[in-house]
Amino acid sequence: MEVLFSGIAKGGLLLLDPMTLFLILAGTVFGIIVGSLPGLTSTMGVALLVPVTFGMSPAMGLALLGAIYCSSTYAGAISAILLNIPGTPANCCTLLDGYPMTQKGESGRAIALSTAGSAVGGFLSIFALLFLAPPLAEFALKFGAQEYFLLAIFGVSVIASLSERNMIKGLISGCFGLFLSIVGMHPLTGNVRFTFGIAELYNGLPLVVALIGLYSIPEVISILSGRQEAVKQSRSVGRGVFGQMMEIFHHKILLLRATVIGIIVGIIPGAGSSIASFVAYDDAKRSSKNSGMFGKGSPEGVIASETANNAVVGGSLVPALTLGVPGNAVSAVLLGGLMIHGLKPGPVLFIENNAIVYSFILSLFVSNLVFVPVGLFIARYCVRLIETPASILGPLVVGLAVMGSYAINMSMVEVWIMMAIGLLGYLMKEFDVPREPLVLGLVLGSMAEGELARAMSLVHGSVLSLIQGMLTSPISLIIIGLTLLSLWQGIKKQLLARG
Repeated sequence: MEVLFSGIAKGGLLLLDPMTLFLILAGTVFGIIVGSLPGLTSTMGVALLVPVTFGMSPAMGLALLGAIYCSSTYAGAISAILLNIPGTPANCCTLLDGYPMTQKGESGRAIALSTAGSAVGGFLSIFALLFLAPPLAEFALKFGAQEYFLLAIFGVSVIASLSERNMIKGLISGCFGLFLSIVGMHPLTGNVRFTFGIAELYNGLPLVVALIGLYSIPEVISILSGRQEAVKQSRSVGRGVFGQMMEIFHHKILLLRATVIGIIVGIIPGAGSSIASFVAYDDAKRSSKNSGMFGKGSPEGVIASETANNAVVGGSLVPALTLGVPGNAVSAVLLGGLMIHGLKPGPVLFIENNAIVYSFILSLFVSNLVFVPVGLFIARYCVRLIETPASILGPLVVGLAVMGSYAINMSMVEVWIMMAIGLLGYLMKEFDVPREPLVLGLVLGSMAEGELARAMSLVHGSVLSLIQGMLTSPISLIIIGLTLLSLWQGIKKQLLARG
């Protein structure tokens, strides 16, 4: 503990440099802009500014990159709430209740709750990173291929909860998402599947491109055709925003549960913010006394999703800093930034460079505080988007969708892929087929296939040995139990609804 508090004191002195604090502010503004524009993900935002940090001290460079990571994860909620288009994959769940709140004239309230939830989830996860990093990293090491596979299956079981209106349509949507996830090269053999000779599909269907198309194009068609449900006059984000943010503390248990889910999912390498937000949303829906409001503008849905995906930030950095194993794509880029400055991730990092490491962790606390006023200030003007005439808003959304799809790999092919998936999304909306199970299947399918292939290779293709390993692993048994419970509760609600 003496080493810990000594490191915190040294890191605090580095953080108090005015230039470092200015870079945190600049990174926050940049991150919010990147996160709120569909297609410009947190990973892209951090990667773009890694070269800029070359001439900076390690403490300053890492503070800048950390601020972008925190603020961009939060900012994707702005476009999800206002336009029904997730700014990043991490905010896909937020639009389920965020956009219905906008349609009811509560966009200001939705943004205030998402901001407060993001700050609380991020702040608590950084607290866990600061004080609990070694034991949490040790826990992450207990996950093998079979545990990752079962975790993906548990995530897929959330489809039952997302499909309460029509279980059959939801399962069809989820299965189609799983099918789309196998497009590209097999994770072990390298066999190419269903790419039709398109090189851009060799690494799989681009998730961000798919999300942009799935949600933006149907909305544009609804806007221009005049069939979109009328949006009521929204209350400005600037009026009574403090009181709206304080509403979040009426849901203390929900906040804690979503934060814990986000931290745990974050420390598991490869899981990511999307999975955390879906699992937390499902958990909130099951435990809520007003579960019928979910999907219709429930504040609890917004809080659960945004708290969990921002809690992933601190969780993902636990294995990255202590073991050198990135928890997700963004923390992998941050690791690169760390090594560029001559810092080697691992247990010795906290001993040999403790001042820089603790300065970085403390800067994340500051970032989670700074993005609250900055985010609300920017969102205050973004709210006016929903009052824009359809003839302007429609082309604006299409322009953002095309720009976001093209910017990922500078490829027009991905723009056409986005348009094709957009057409699919429009048909799904017309026939009342839920799109969220498709997204979940797409996110988890590749993870499930890759981990199953690795698990099978470890037991030399023996299915019996794999099953035996699952039934003798405590973590595997817990995940199997949670999956069965999730499926049973989803089926039970269906039966009760019919009865």
